[in-house]
Amino acid sequence: MCGILGIIGKAAVAPLLLDGLKRLEYRGYDSAGIATLTNGHIARRRAEGKLGNLEALLAREPLAGTIGIGHTRWATHGKVTDANAHPHVDCTGGVVVIHNGIVENHQELKQRLAAAGHAFASETDTEVIPHLLEQYLKG
Repeated sequence: MCGILGIIGKAAVAPLLLDGLKRLEYRGYDSAGIATLTNGHIARRRAEGKLGNLEALLAREPLAGTIGIGHTRWATHGKVTDANAHPHVDCTGGVVVIHNGIVENHQELKQRLAAAGHAFASETDTEVIPHLLEQYLKG
């Protein structure tokens, strides 16, 4: 089962998100990731395996920001890889999504979005969500 956490704070949220994900470890997972918002820019770190891998990545490449989301993944679509770990972004990097569930028609949606010019970076069903939002935001 996945764990999802979001924080809007006054101090750096990445350490708090990591701590929150550690508290959700009992749920089981195969990868984890965090995204934060700083000055209108979304940055993210993702790692397959145990939370220690994400923690080590964050130690090497810290995230700033007082707004963020975190996720522990239990794979349903796509292999256990960094690329398949959540959070996922759209083509612009301006929409970020974490998700617990299954997008049943993701193959059809992915084909339509790819035909419209969207580039996908994972094998997950969840990645279609930020691309759909991007498409609708374009108007």
